Amino acid sequence: MSAGRQALLVLAHLRCGHTYAQLAAGFGGGTATAYRYVVEAIDVLAALAPTLAEAMKTASTKAFVMLDGTLLPIDRTAADRPFYSGKHKKHGMNVQVITDPMGRLLWASPVLPGTVHDIKAARTHGILDALTEAGLECFADKGYRGAGGTIRLPYWGRWETLSAGQQAVNRSHAKIRALVEQAMATLKSWRLLRKLRCSTTRITHLVQAILTLHLTCSN
Repeated sequence: MSAGRQALLVLAHLRCGHTYAQLAAGFGGGTATAYRYVVEAIDVLAALAPTLAEAMKTASTKAFVMLDGTLLPIDRTAADRPFYSGKHKKHGMNVQVITDPMGRLLWASPVLPGTVHDIKAARTHGILDALTEAGLECFADKGYRGAGGTIRLPYWGRWETLSAGQQAVNRSHAKIRALVEQAMATLKSWRLLRKLRCSTTRITHLVQAILTLHLTCSN
């Protein structure tokens, strides 16, 4: 198979979520061959994904950034408790994303089990320290309560217990952060990430490969 056909096969897997058997049937080859092409290409693309330090350099040219986490659903049984997110009521992997003010994806983190909360994930990846060291103002939701540094959070408490000024701040905060959903939609537009059936050890590479493709197309 030519390099062009191999690339098309990998894109069909990532964008459309086709299985190895479907790829083999569609491109004319064996399932093992399709698997090898996909793994090799994903490893190459993942190695080209920006590091957090590189993302901070890009982010430093922006007025501010936004931080949020999402759950990538995985195919697991009820016995796999480390991957079960009580917040989302499903099994999955936690991934953190950093976006620019317009909600455009700048960076995606390695994945962690779904039981890991956003604030813990951000600390584990060193995101909070990196943002503080770079002096970057970052808007985040209440899931990052206690983050400190340059993280900007909405006021905590029931709406009726907040002052008029605090309610106004929270409304403005919500309007700013609404665009972060575009980054989540960008990730989920790659159908493979809507329901992952591979080994959890491969998911970080998948996310990084997709990040590389997205950033390449965006530039």
